[in-house]
Amino acid sequence: MKKLRTAAEARAWLDYQGITIAQWARDHKKSDSLVREILAGKKKCHRGESHNIAVLLGMKEGVVTTRPARVSPMALQGAAA
Repeated sequence: MKKLRTAAEARAWLDYQGITIAQWARDHKKSDSLVREILAGKKKCHRGESHNIAVLLGMKEGVVTTRPARVSPMALQGAAA
């Protein structure tokens, strides 16, 4: 089993790669602010995009899910307009 990274180790890994958090987020099509919240320990990363980000950063075991989160019908109507 692969050793999981802590938030501090994930930040150090990004520094070692010479990648900013914003650049990593853009490269992976993720929210910059959500990545920062995860690295600050403000998100539990149980499901959804926060789960995917934690897995990609090596902070959590799991698979990156492609299933969309539940979206209310009203939100879908607003997006289509």
